[in-house]
Amino acid sequence: MSDNSSSSSEGRNRSGGHHRCNFCGKPASKVKRLFAGYEAFICNECVILCHDILDSSPDETVPEEILEVPKPSQIKAYLDQYVIGQETAKKNVSVAVYNHYKRINEMTKGRRKGAKGDSEIIELEKSNILLMGPTGTGKTLIARTLAKFLKVPFSIADATVLTEAGYVGEDVENILVRLYQAADYNQARTERGIVYIDEIDKIARTEGNPSITRDVSGEGVQQGLLKILEGTVSNIPPKGGRKHPEQAFVPIDTTNILFICGGAFEGLEKIVARRVGKKQVGFDAEIMNISDKSPDILEHTEPHDLLEFGLIPEMIGRLPVTAPLRPLDRNALFAILTEPRNALVKQYQKLFEMEGIGLTFETEALWEVVRIAEKKRTGARALRSILEKSMLDLMFETPGKDNIDEIVITPEVINQSGEAKIIHRTKKKTA
Repeated sequence: MSDNSSSSSEGRNRSGGHHRCNFCGKPASKVKRLFAGYEAFICNECVILCHDILDSSPDETVPEEILEVPKPSQIKAYLDQYVIGQETAKKNVSVAVYNHYKRINEMTKGRRKGAKGDSEIIELEKSNILLMGPTGTGKTLIARTLAKFLKVPFSIADATVLTEAGYVGEDVENILVRLYQAADYNQARTERGIVYIDEIDKIARTEGNPSITRDVSGEGVQQGLLKILEGTVSNIPPKGGRKHPEQAFVPIDTTNILFICGGAFEGLEKIVARRVGKKQVGFDAEIMNISDKSPDILEHTEPHDLLEFGLIPEMIGRLPVTAPLRPLDRNALFAILTEPRNALVKQYQKLFEMEGIGLTFETEALWEVVRIAEKKRTGARALRSILEKSMLDLMFETPGKDNIDEIVITPEVINQSGEAKIIHRTKKKTA
């Protein structure tokens, strides 16, 4: 006991004893101070060195700065390869994503410099986006294309399955769970991600009036989304909601998560047309007649129209950027069949190429697809269903046949009034 006591005091008083620093090996006589622990010693120089290392090392909770920030024009150029038309929506999304990258970098620099208390720092706020447009115009396609291009975690959620906590369905926090999983369970990367919430119009309250009774899948979900959209620390279960109640929660700060919401908003065009078409008082007042069938009707949308549709005021305020998508015309539908990198025609040609068979679509056949799609009024989604129905017999019969060189699709194949032109391989004559 006396030996231990004397050795500790010897280390502290820089006596010339035999004790040394267990890190650098210097004896007590060569350092200013030697701190004694349980059978171990550390000198003042090693303490300072460790402190400097901790100060200079990056904070694990701060994500790395994104060095290659894609410009808005580059983001839009990538979207152009897959999404036909919708120039306004693509520009809005490109600018919002670019600003999101810059916000992340500014936040990272500020936290690394420890400049939280600087009164001159301007805090950059995010601008969540609301995509509005008829079904089949490219809202979800824009989101999926972004997911391929972005260097930040990206996830797509569906608002139709969400309910208030305690009811059958998914919790609102499950939106963040998917993003957390997309970030490989990295909390820092999750907090700089982007979330696309599809079918946001399906959680509108009925008739746009405050509900007297409980609305567990409408207004209640909007209330649950409010803080997540704006910015809050949400405790999420890594494996999902109610299935694993024993798991530890992970705190996720949503302040720097960008939310893009999309919905068809069926019936909103009538609300906008009714408001815009009202007669103004005065002889010189401009009378604006606009039909709810007009392709640019949603470009006149105001926050009051969304309120009447059924979104609550707080929800509208947290989606400041609205990007309407126009219905697809005949030329756009035709372009969708052939121009994008994953165009439907290219997909079917690839499927037949895998069987060693060439596939050609006559131009008149493609226009026949467009004509039928216009009648269905479901946008680009109708194109695939039409081609699947028309190509069913060919895809059923041709696999395994090695005597077919090429198949030519005619308009008769599309409207199922005739058969395709089949070009057989010519047998080579043996000598």
